[in-house]
Amino acid sequence: MTEMLSYDFMQRALLAAVLVGITAPAVGIYLVQRRQALMGDGMGHVAMTGVGLGFIFQTSPVWMAVLVCVLGAVTMELVRSRGNQRGDIALAMLFYGGMACGKLLVSMSAQAGAGSLESYLWGSILTVAPADLATIAVLGAVVIGVTVGLRRQLFAICQDEDFARVTGLPVRTLNLLLAVMAAVTVTVAMRVVGLLLVSALMVVPVVAAQQLTRSFAATQAASIGLGVVVALAGVTGSYQLDVPSGPAIVLLAIAVFAVFSLIATPLARRRHRAAADSGPQVCDVQLPGPGPSDATTPERRAGLAQ
Repeated sequence: MTEMLSYDFMQRALLAAVLVGITAPAVGIYLVQRRQALMGDGMGHVAMTGVGLGFIFQTSPVWMAVLVCVLGAVTMELVRSRGNQRGDIALAMLFYGGMACGKLLVSMSAQAGAGSLESYLWGSILTVAPADLATIAVLGAVVIGVTVGLRRQLFAICQDEDFARVTGLPVRTLNLLLAVMAAVTVTVAMRVVGLLLVSALMVVPVVAAQQLTRSFAATQAASIGLGVVVALAGVTGSYQLDVPSGPAIVLLAIAVFAVFSLIATPLARRRHRAAADSGPQVCDVQLPGPGPSDATTPERRAGLAQ
């Protein structure tokens, strides 16, 4: 371990792993809540066009990917909000067109070859430069500030958009903001786990944490903790075993999910057995009346986000 930390590139790799381990689950929990777990995959496809443009114009592929991915995320959100039957077809064209365009642009650039695209597809955390680390830190700080600072508002729109709109929340603005944060997270994480695997780091720690937690806030905190642990362990293991870091991080996250699922199963059975032994419960049902029921009061909704 001491030898590993003596190298500058490993120090940068571990710092990048921590930042991505925090950022990816912080956004992923909202995608899971909205049943859009595969949204990260689609954004990863679109981000490839940005990488290709970065190669063509000989500028930072990360920042070009941020720009293109944000535009793609806004387009996806606008298509989703309309809810028409052709929405899925439009999104599929956007996803696959982004990947095809990215590959074409990279092949036309002067930097093509030598695994130039491979490092963005599967991640290459050991080649993270100081400029890359600074970019990851700045973008990661923005994402964490938004996803944690606006937790209640984002939870509200993910849980029930109609109710959030009635309470006066700017639903469309928050939806677009969440889509943009997800796009930024994809580009932040692409040097760590790669564009093809970034969705896994956004989703798997969240669903693993859900096995043992009972509230949204606890799930968010636990998933971020798991994201940091698997990212650090994956980078360390990849260095020791000389294997790619991106696949190592994702496989480790899936292994944690499997272990948590095994632990959660007997706990759930024990809770059900305890509830059955305690006898029938009295259900306090509110009769119809002029006021809202307890399930739809702002106080009840806010309590779910705790």
